Amino acid sequence: MDASPGRRGMAAAAGVGAAALGAGAGELLAALFAPSASPFAVIGGTLIDAAPTWAKDTAIAWFGTADKTALLVGIGIILLALAAAAGIAEARWSRSGVIALAVIGVAAGALALTRADAGLLSWLPSVLAGAIAAVALRMLLRSAAFAGATASPPASADRAEVRAPDAATDPSRRRFLAWAGGTALVGVAVGVAGALTKAGSAAVSTVREAIRLPRPATPAPAVPSGAALEVPGLAPLITPNRDFYRIDTALIVPTVDPADWRLRIHGMVADEVTLTWDELLALPLTERAVTLSCVSNPVGGDLVGTAVWLGYPIRELLQRAGVDADADMVLSTSADGFTAGTPLAALTDDRDALLAIGMNGEPLPLAHGFPVRMVVPGLYGYVSATKWVTDLEVTRFDRARAYWTDRGWSERGPIKLQSRIDVPRAGRAVDAGDAVIAGVAWQPGTGISGVDVQIDDGPWERAELASALSADTWVQWRMPWRAEAGEHSIRCRAIAADGTVQTDAVAAPAPDGASGWHTIDVTVS
Repeated sequence: MDASPGRRGMAAAAGVGAAALGAGAGELLAALFAPSASPFAVIGGTLIDAAPTWAKDTAIAWFGTADKTALLVGIGIILLALAAAAGIAEARWSRSGVIALAVIGVAAGALALTRADAGLLSWLPSVLAGAIAAVALRMLLRSAAFAGATASPPASADRAEVRAPDAATDPSRRRFLAWAGGTALVGVAVGVAGALTKAGSAAVSTVREAIRLPRPATPAPAVPSGAALEVPGLAPLITPNRDFYRIDTALIVPTVDPADWRLRIHGMVADEVTLTWDELLALPLTERAVTLSCVSNPVGGDLVGTAVWLGYPIRELLQRAGVDADADMVLSTSADGFTAGTPLAALTDDRDALLAIGMNGEPLPLAHGFPVRMVVPGLYGYVSATKWVTDLEVTRFDRARAYWTDRGWSERGPIKLQSRIDVPRAGRAVDAGDAVIAGVAWQPGTGISGVDVQIDDGPWERAELASALSADTWVQWRMPWRAEAGEHSIRCRAIAADGTVQTDAVAAPAPDGASGWHTIDVTVS
């Protein structure tokens, strides 16, 4: 094959079509035999584990809760680029591209076996995906259509009269590109079939929908009068499940059947405890409203929300196990291998740290930890809010390391005092005249006693504070504003129930949470 751009493009198209077929087949095979070993999930999970702190922060800052989708799209783009290169290489050097695609599949299969939730067949989807892609590439580039499209003109032809055919005019090229495109479309269709054939996820979803949560032995306190301010655009007092932020390391949501779920409590304890789903449901459950926040939440960000959780106090289970006096940490482990290190004191004091099964009156959504997760007031999620939790090891900070602390984040993760302006929105135009400034403030475990607002360089003014659900939830606030035409800066600061004033010192999320005053710029006209 010569090196003309048109012919290189055809070879690249063959590589892309072959890779699409292989990737789609890999996703279908994963759905049938090893749901957690999807080739995309294996590669993506490895990249997440290997990513430095700055990369994680950048991804969340750019894409927010769509960070996983962005990662998968990025992996797809890189895969297609490698496949195109493999197609060109195969056309120039026989078997080089085929070997490259097969090696990619084998490498991904080997990575699959290193994942925490790997099974005996975890290697299969990636290895077969690479093999299918390699065979498809070989067949496409040996096809009669490709041979005809790349044939050289007869030696006797007057080259001055021969125009190089292109895909738009040469029937053989059009036929070959149709074959390559058809191969890619088959791959996409097979991949979609794989997504629709995730029997484990569908079965667990059906089980979840059939669950009727027991009534709490200790219901959440009634919502006090004046807790919800009627301000359009203000975050609701209770965040709906569909709107609750999700930040975790699981590219594929683990599917855990409650009938198979077990929680093991072990380590520095007098008696090891194992708890089943039925045993958990039979316990006297507690219902509490708690605000959770991600450590990656920037000042003014939306990676925070409040829900009403139903569960059993973790301190009761730890008391049953008999915790060693020298222990100071509990290492929790998810079904997918994620770990978090929680200060033992936060799980044994009088706060309502729960082994939760319900969220806002329904079983936990699959993406938020179904069937069981941890909810610990006052701590960022990376040290406490383990989803799909299956193991609690009582240990010490100097003996065990958790997922994010191994990557440079602080050990204990207390949520910092924060406030946010929701109304008006930054950068939005505001009509001159009577307006309102409103938002939320939070420091779970301590509570909020006030919020101050400053407009431009004016004095700090105390906002109206709504009634709080509890010290563990955020609280809404608002302040009337006579908006005058022009450009204005608005900032806020919270005052905690213990008198602490929110700091103006600016800090990035890493390693222990962002700080500073939320400031917005608005135009009044």
